[in-house]
Amino acid sequence: MSRRNRKFGPLVGSIDEGTSSARFLVFAAETSELLTYHQIDVQQMCPREGWVEQDPLEILKAVKDCMEITVDNLHKLDIDPADIVAVGMTNQRETVVVWDKYTGEPLYNAIVWLDVRTASTVDEVLAGVQDHNQDCLKSLCGLPVSTYFSAVKVRWLIDNVSKVKQAFKDKRCCFGTIDTWLLWNLTGGKNGGLYITDVTNASRTMLMNIKSLQWDPVLCRFFGVPMDLLPEIRSSSEIYGYLMDGALQGVPISGCLGDQQSALVGQMCLRQGQAKNTYGTGCFLLYNTGQSVVQSNHGLLTTVAYKLGKSATAVYALEGSVAICGAAMKWLRDNLQILEDISDSDKIAQSDTDSSEVYFVPAFSGLYAPFWRKDARSVICGITEDTTSVAIVRAALEAVCFQTRDILDAMNKDCGIPLTKLLVDGGMTVNNYVMQLQADLCGIPFGH
Repeated sequence: MSRRNRKFGPLVGSIDEGTSSARFLVFAAETSELLTYHQIDVQQMCPREGWVEQDPLEILKAVKDCMEITVDNLHKLDIDPADIVAVGMTNQRETVVVWDKYTGEPLYNAIVWLDVRTASTVDEVLAGVQDHNQDCLKSLCGLPVSTYFSAVKVRWLIDNVSKVKQAFKDKRCCFGTIDTWLLWNLTGGKNGGLYITDVTNASRTMLMNIKSLQWDPVLCRFFGVPMDLLPEIRSSSEIYGYLMDGALQGVPISGCLGDQQSALVGQMCLRQGQAKNTYGTGCFLLYNTGQSVVQSNHGLLTTVAYKLGKSATAVYALEGSVAICGAAMKWLRDNLQILEDISDSDKIAQSDTDSSEVYFVPAFSGLYAPFWRKDARSVICGITEDTTSVAIVRAALEAVCFQTRDILDAMNKDCGIPLTKLLVDGGMTVNNYVMQLQADLCGIPFGH
């Protein structure tokens, strides 16, 4: 095969399926230079208050379309797509898809991580636990029992969706987080697709033992999820299989990480004591604890950071998760309509230097770390007849910073050594008001 522009050497493709969009990016493997990408928004549906769903087929189509369009971009740049030697994947975590393994059809919409319909399911599974202790499983899985994680979503689907209940009974049902759904489809689907997940995504289900890195029978019994219906757990870096169709047919899929763990690796936080904070739909601070499984006493999560190879030792992290970050700006734009464009929030917040006593608690999905209050509701307080939209926008931005400070305080207590630097990424990091306030509140330098 004739080669065209070879100045970039081997290339690597990256599938990035997030809460609000899907992307496919192509990098030069030797320099990490981003050569081209394409991004497609993915719709969120809210059929009832507190419910957040997405169409699994729309997600799959968006990923495939992004790959095809990005390959077209390479042709236009006179770069040969055949130079792509591997494809990796990163994805929104905890979101659950169930589908029929014989037809490949989803049995229900994907239930998104910030969905809170499972509040009653949480109460039901904790009914027999002393003091309804939501930390009763933390020693096994590192997580509190919460609407956030996958296991209660699966339990809700089995209990409330007749098609899912029957498929589980008939052993026709596949369950997975977004990585599993995409990997199965991209490697053949009903015609021999790989039914797998990686350790970082599995660590967010509440069904994997945080030490053995395998599905745990105690956890599966607790939530009533049959172990034999779960995907195989793999490392974060190995050749899982090959793309089975499209412009990149035959290219190996060789890596998979949950989005926040991927950001930790991407920021090169590979040494114990390094940390990053991502400002996206939500806000997620991860602290590398090395090979130590550190159980938090201050409301944080213990999670797998990465396992880079079949025989590699797993590296762990403490995580503080905030449900609502960029989602608050979307709410101000779409619901209150006091923002025309989310990017305007920086300029608006800095347009009025007067101090304000307006405070915003954006608990649309309850409060995550370090409080874990599924019953919390959003509050805007301190409003007077003189309050303007500027004050509300600023309060929403400040809420992100205050919650991050709460998590940083908890992390410093758990680790015993105060963090001295925090690396940041995500859409909101272009907001100078937020970044300056965050640095002031935390008292440490930030790095991009």
